[in-house]
Amino acid sequence: MAKVAGRNPVYELLNGPRRVHRLMIHYEAEGEIIEEITSRAKEDDIPVERTTAREIDDLAELDNHQGVLALAEDIDNKNPETVLQAVRNGGDMPRFLLLDQIQDPQNFGALIRTARAAGFQAVIYPGDRSCSITPAVVKASAGAIEYTAMCQVTNLNRTMEMLKEEAVWLFGAEPEGNTLYYEADLTGALGIVIGSEGSGLRRLVRENCDFLLGVPVSKYPGSLNASAAAAVVIYEAVRQSRLNLD
Repeated sequence: MAKVAGRNPVYELLNGPRRVHRLMIHYEAEGEIIEEITSRAKEDDIPVERTTAREIDDLAELDNHQGVLALAEDIDNKNPETVLQAVRNGGDMPRFLLLDQIQDPQNFGALIRTARAAGFQAVIYPGDRSCSITPAVVKASAGAIEYTAMCQVTNLNRTMEMLKEEAVWLFGAEPEGNTLYYEADLTGALGIVIGSEGSGLRRLVRENCDFLLGVPVSKYPGSLNASAAAAVVIYEAVRQSRLNLD
């Protein structure tokens, strides 16, 4: 059973496709969003328990739960090829974010949030040596994870090869990429590939990219973290495509 903590993440959870089994809300928590959460729970016959911070602390697995915790079904792991075909069948341009061994929950959640905000349909990541979908990741995504196809794969390189066979261009973000991110053509079907916080893209992942995109930075601090670099490249793709994000 998955745990979703925080006011906005729980609110988005209640409006998303996942089944919610139970809500726990601190007995002193109040405000408009708390009223909306409890009202929606009542509409869906979801049990709501007013309780103490300690009880929520014991279950939430993170400190900043804001007095709200939901117990829900796990996020469904999607098949990237199935998602790709569904996107194309719907008449949309495939836009995927691929993550190569991101290990920090805050970065992972922020990357999901940026991808969803920019209209990307899926986040693809390996099961090995990567952060899993924890309560901290869900909270950092601010609810965006509820509307994003999450694709955990056994072999990221094999998935990249499948995407290339399906005419999806892969752009890896690298500090020393041979193409500046704003000089690349990011208007077609694409996957943006982001490496781990410490070592960047692994060798085979880097070699599987069609282009390596550089993001200029000053000498100090000398680099951007994974979520910041991804945001720069993702929104360049949005700018070039003049995407309607309504």
